[in-house]
Amino acid sequence: MTNKAGNLFVISAPSGAGKTSLVRSLIEMVPMLYVSISHTTRPKRAYEKDGIDYHFVDQDTFLGLIRTNQFLEYAQVFDNYYGTSRPWVEKQLSEGKDIVLEIDWQGAAQVRKQIANTINIFILPPSYHTLESRLIGRGDSEENVERRMEGAQTEITHYRDYDFLVINDNFEIALQELVTIIRTMKLGYPQQKAYYDEFVKQLLNEDGI
Repeated sequence: MTNKAGNLFVISAPSGAGKTSLVRSLIEMVPMLYVSISHTTRPKRAYEKDGIDYHFVDQDTFLGLIRTNQFLEYAQVFDNYYGTSRPWVEKQLSEGKDIVLEIDWQGAAQVRKQIANTINIFILPPSYHTLESRLIGRGDSEENVERRMEGAQTEITHYRDYDFLVINDNFEIALQELVTIIRTMKLGYPQQKAYYDEFVKQLLNEDGI
């Protein structure tokens, strides 16, 4: 019997919408769900660990990975490159693991072109003012807040490209909505076509059917 395939969940949001905190809690609540660790050229922050928060590489290394088609998606965001390892994601999905990609709308568009039945989720802030307050509250510089707010306007205009929208007004409610989406899509026929087709074929071939 064919095992159920892993699902690829793409979660996007403007900076400050709470995506990272929601995904961190989501991973703790749902078994066999893992976050892809992106490669990046941005400097490592004091509290971050290489191979856990990101795979930190220099620009030459990153560009070399692009040339050898090692990324499922990549983008330049605020002067730095970010990319998702193609071999790693494909291996996890083949083993039946569900994978979450935390990427922007550009990366999401690249992934949708390459992997069928990707499940796309967009997290929205409850208001523009709340988004700005969250960015200020986490200690971003005034210049950085302004730049991210401008980026948020572009990001939000792509919400129609996603299958599910979650408004992060109340954290616990938003988290439960994400959990429901993940668990429901594990049963979806488009995502598990090979598994269910084989199951029904065996069912119809049983004696007495």
